[in-house]
Amino acid sequence: MEELVANLHLHTRYSDGTGSHQDVLAAAMRCGLDVVIPTDHNVLVQGMDGYLRQDGRTVMLMCAEEIHDQKRAPQKNHMLVFGANRELATFASNPQNLLDQVQKSGGLAFFAHPFEKAMPFFGETDITWVDWDLKGFTGIELWNGFSELKEVSPSLFWAIFHVFFPATIPHGPHPDTLAQWDKLLAAGNRVVAVGGSDAHALRRTFGPIRKTIFPYDYHFNAINTHLLTPGPLSGDLNADRRMVLQAFRDGHAFVGYDRPAPTRGFRCSAQGEESGVMGDTSRLRGGVTLQIRMPGEAEVRLIQDGAVVKTWHNQEICTHITNTPGVFRVECYIRFLGKSRGWIFSNPIYVREG
Repeated sequence: MEELVANLHLHTRYSDGTGSHQDVLAAAMRCGLDVVIPTDHNVLVQGMDGYLRQDGRTVMLMCAEEIHDQKRAPQKNHMLVFGANRELATFASNPQNLLDQVQKSGGLAFFAHPFEKAMPFFGETDITWVDWDLKGFTGIELWNGFSELKEVSPSLFWAIFHVFFPATIPHGPHPDTLAQWDKLLAAGNRVVAVGGSDAHALRRTFGPIRKTIFPYDYHFNAINTHLLTPGPLSGDLNADRRMVLQAFRDGHAFVGYDRPAPTRGFRCSAQGEESGVMGDTSRLRGGVTLQIRMPGEAEVRLIQDGAVVKTWHNQEICTHITNTPGVFRVECYIRFLGKSRGWIFSNPIYVREG
């Protein structure tokens, strides 16, 4: 399968970002991405989808949307909607109706930054997701790059420190998000995890200093979603959009923090009477072999139904045979800037009874 590196959940000047779609494409090209998915707030920007081709490389841009009820106070329930191909923000006041409309439109819905605390000294409110009993969503944003700033900045001093040293921010997905994901999976749901940057490229003034806070290039070298697709981008915009959306729908993906070391090449697969990759179901007939292929040295944890069942250190190939059903996913951690940090988080393989 082909691996496409995608950065999603980012904003342009059509909402509260500062860059144009051309700026986004240029940054994506510099950072080696294959796909970028802008999600401006409550507006589906039309006519911007397309490609940038340069030096034998191609980057595709496909617009999506981040929808929330702007009249709700305090603000909650931000939803990333991909592939709906029509404006759905008018349905934001009723999240279940919004999800129903997304399904009718053939789109995908992900709950954005499920746990995001307030940052009052910057005027940022708590925008945690609260309605977990909804039906018909595709998945959740497991790791949000901008949201994590709030977790690691208990004071104004630390917020300013991280503005100037942003590489110190990422540690991993919010523990509550990981726990909620495992809870949803344990209840029998198929829930696809994606990683988002929430890039805005904000321009701010600090006394005599003018600075773009977390430019697109920073985010595009950080938390990305790696998609496994049947082939590379073809140049046919409609076909490529369908292929990318199908990879998201199937959960053929993993979340990679690409700044410490490239995560391209990671794989988690199942071999048995039925074989599969992340997002697939494998039937338990005489045992299933789970194989993990690493792109570099790291601590690798195999999670079954929310609990660690095996840990490896600095192995390129990790193998585990299971004779019991369960939802299996992988977490990988790497040393960077003096700390162990999250590096790779796979989507699950669902091992079911035969």
